[in-house]
Amino acid sequence: MDMFVSPMLLHKVEQPFNDDSYITELKLDGIRVLWTKVNDKVRLYTRHNNDVTSKFPEIHNINLPNGTILDGEIIVPDNGNKPDFEKMMERFSSNNNQNFIQYCVFDIIQFNGERVTSLPLVNRKELLANVLEPADNIVLTRFIEGYGVEYFNLIKQQELEGIVLKRKHSKYQINKRSNDWLKVINYQYAEVFISGIRKDKFGAVLSFEDGKYAGIMEFMNSSEKRKLYSLIKKLDETDKYVLIEPISCKVKYRNLTKAGLLRIPSLKSPIF
Repeated sequence: MDMFVSPMLLHKVEQPFNDDSYITELKLDGIRVLWTKVNDKVRLYTRHNNDVTSKFPEIHNINLPNGTILDGEIIVPDNGNKPDFEKMMERFSSNNNQNFIQYCVFDIIQFNGERVTSLPLVNRKELLANVLEPADNIVLTRFIEGYGVEYFNLIKQQELEGIVLKRKHSKYQINKRSNDWLKVINYQYAEVFISGIRKDKFGAVLSFEDGKYAGIMEFMNSSEKRKLYSLIKKLDETDKYVLIEPISCKVKYRNLTKAGLLRIPSLKSPIF
């Protein structure tokens, strides 16, 4: 029996705020996973309904009754206990990778066969704390009430991904992106150049000011694409790319990868 449910999603806001009717959590940089148990069989699903049960055997034996669904994020902590997304992807992509994982549980959708989605968030958190026994690979996500601005300033200092702000009394809204759950991303910014265009699937090739490759910017709205194409002065081309005279732009991105590339770059301001 498939117990997958489409999880509740986060709405993005640009700035944190202080409001005691919200709780504040760290935004974990990993893979969202639903833990389900039915007929004594555990199944793990990504938010896109991909079965990843075999990839994470460490979290199969959580002592919870049949008819339970947990919501959380699987991370690989680095030496400083910060989520390491690249190490997480190494673990996710290889059946032989042994990177240590933690399942950070932040919500419960069903317990012992009963849906608990209509309970207020703080009551679901209380239920979780009462029924889930933390272990090496299983932790309860910590939260505080309010203090969104101060928390965000702390995670910026620590170069973490962002924060999540959730209404304390919100219900769990299956398959909804709701303003009851908000995310604030700790974006980084850089002045770079568009130095080429990918030929098949759209992608703007980015270079740093010293000319080094900076990554591919895959998303750009249609008006910015039109502007970009109007500015292009072709220099050369390869099988995969059209090389152009560099066009200056400002991008925002999540962080630099270990290879020194921009992770998920997007335009911060219009192309000059």
